[in-house]
Amino acid sequence: MDIKREPTKKRGKYFLIGGGVVVLGVTTVMLGNLEARAPSVDRATLWIDSVQRGTMVRQVRAPGTLTPEHIRYVVAVTSGRVEALPIRPGVTVEPSTILLELSNPDVQLEMLNAQSSVTNAEQQYVTLKTNLESQRLAQEATVANMRTLYGNAKRDFTTFQALDEKKLASAQEVARAKDVMEETQNRLRIEEQRLKVTSESIDQQLKLARANIDRLNAILKFQVERVSSMRVPAGESGQLLSLGNGQQELQFGQWVLAGQTLATVAQPGKLKAVLRVPETQAKDVAIGQKVDIDTRAGGGGANSGIVKGHVSRVDPTSVNGTVTVEVLFDQEALPGMRADLSVDGVIEIERLTNVLFVQRPAYGQAESTVGLFKLDPDGKTASRVNVKLGRSSVSTIEIVNGLQPKDKVIVSDMSQWDNVAKVRLQ
Repeated sequence: MDIKREPTKKRGKYFLIGGGVVVLGVTTVMLGNLEARAPSVDRATLWIDSVQRGTMVRQVRAPGTLTPEHIRYVVAVTSGRVEALPIRPGVTVEPSTILLELSNPDVQLEMLNAQSSVTNAEQQYVTLKTNLESQRLAQEATVANMRTLYGNAKRDFTTFQALDEKKLASAQEVARAKDVMEETQNRLRIEEQRLKVTSESIDQQLKLARANIDRLNAILKFQVERVSSMRVPAGESGQLLSLGNGQQELQFGQWVLAGQTLATVAQPGKLKAVLRVPETQAKDVAIGQKVDIDTRAGGGGANSGIVKGHVSRVDPTSVNGTVTVEVLFDQEALPGMRADLSVDGVIEIERLTNVLFVQRPAYGQAESTVGLFKLDPDGKTASRVNVKLGRSSVSTIEIVNGLQPKDKVIVSDMSQWDNVAKVRLQ
């Protein structure tokens, strides 16, 4: 038969569960009160710099190229076809060196027409001068004849006047002689005036004819120069940089237009640096500022290096976010320097005395407030502090507020730790 058993008591089990819950709650509270452990950063990967007080040199760095200081562009005076290219770029030339030869039959024809016009004008001048001189001589003969007639009439009047006094001539004869004398006297005066007008007219007509010849000679000279210009000279001493517009070299048989660039000649040894300064930094660049040009950027060789210069011109406009700044050198060009060589320029803007500065952080901009990690006194941790930055340079930046001299800060990129206030250095 079955035996009835009493159920086991579960009171002890409940005590164990309750105790575990209490322990778990206490542990959670204690862990919540513990400070989160700071993340660790490899010290070897960090760039750490000390805050300094002293003179900070503000600089602007910009890339650029070397270009000839003095360039002469040889342009076509007249259109024509390229017939000869006796020399190639890179050759040293003199002012009379012929760079290329052109041909244009129309220009030759215009010169011949101009020569013909001058010849015709000179023939017309000779004919006009002959005709006018003949007219003048004819008028002089007329004046001489009238002077004779007047003399005869005057003597006749005198004779009749004397006879009248002796009662040998009538009053009518005396009056007729007087009228003839006065008539010839008036005709003589008129012919003399006509001779004067004719002489003055001759001088004026010859002067106008000579002016026309001079004008035609000027046209002929221009046409001759056009023909001569088709043998294109360099115009000055230097080095021939290019034949063409710099983008496309001239070829035999190519047709060029008047005003088109045919060649570029530069004076050797006279170079300048043309820098492309970001427009955000160009506002502080001024004429006369000192510049260091590093020619090693373009692989100038062992003879290249730093060349001193100064700002000579600042372009008033911005192109593609940059401003063109021209730099003239204050010393002789180095052997490795040549046109189109890539260079780096460092422009000295100003010197700030007695200011706090540090190496420029990877993520810090001028006139802004950023969070920097400053090393704690133990040197094993770094805490984030807010730092107000001032004016900046190529590699340094001014500290306005937030740091003191000799403070050490991490200036390398710490953007991955933006959400923490402290890091450990290992």
